Amino acid sequence: MRILITEFMDERAVERLRARHDVHYDPALVDDPARLLAAAGDADALIVRNRTQVRGELMAALAQCRVVGRLGVGLDNIDVEACKVRGIKVIPATGANALSVAEYVVTCALLLLRGAYAATPAVAAGQWPRNALSSGREASGKVLGLIGFGSIGQLTARLARGLGMEVMAFDAMLDHDHPAFADGAVACAGLDELIRCADVISLHVPLVDGTRGLLDAARIASMKPGSVLINTARGGIVDEQALAAALRSGHLGGAAIDVFAAEPLPASPHFDGCPNLLLTPHVAGLSAESNERVSFLIAERVAQALAGAA
Repeated sequence: MRILITEFMDERAVERLRARHDVHYDPALVDDPARLLAAAGDADALIVRNRTQVRGELMAALAQCRVVGRLGVGLDNIDVEACKVRGIKVIPATGANALSVAEYVVTCALLLLRGAYAATPAVAAGQWPRNALSSGREASGKVLGLIGFGSIGQLTARLARGLGMEVMAFDAMLDHDHPAFADGAVACAGLDELIRCADVISLHVPLVDGTRGLLDAARIASMKPGSVLINTARGGIVDEQALAAALRSGHLGGAAIDVFAAEPLPASPHFDGCPNLLLTPHVAGLSAESNERVSFLIAERVAQALAGAA
């Protein structure tokens, strides 16, 4: 059977698929719509990351596709309902990149609370900004608020508690009696309560109608003064201009944003000159180790799905 892979994947996992199938692996296809559509017609399986839009013209071109493997977790780039109607199985790499995201969140929290780690140019130039950098904050005793408490949120909570942080979580799908809260280590909170009380807020929800614009100007304004916002979930959940304004005004103490409403992020004047802002290009879930786990997991599950459909 023929497998089409349109974005980067661990080469060893690709070779494992090649041992059993005809594999067309071309990470440049995501940026070449005409070649992508031409290659899709005889694909029995499609493997993508987050940039390939499996909908519209591409969906129509997938004449014999039986399975879509997602090298990641979020499915907002895949028309899941259309796949269901067509009998196409959608397989995300659930859990395989959770540690990478959790470590990113905790690292950003430490960087932004302490605020001392951007001093290299000044110190190397002979300056000594010791007084200016002496009021950074420790993570221990601070409250981490998790909006979304699935596998990634729960792992983030465990890492944060190891640093002495208190953790509260809101998840619209989980109530106080859910086993995730059974040991009492994480407090189940309402959304507005969490936004008011947390020193660090981290987002772990998918982009759906109910979460689009969730952190709008009003909710950002209600965040605790000096608090930190981290978004590794999806762009479109946070109002980027309102966030930038809150950073410039000093209402927020910092932000780390890995995902954006438009990706790649175009030149964005609203982010210019924002203090204590970390921007990364949708890499929170990417590390050498997580790429290996994600790639081999999807390779194996796509192969299994094709074997079952044969």
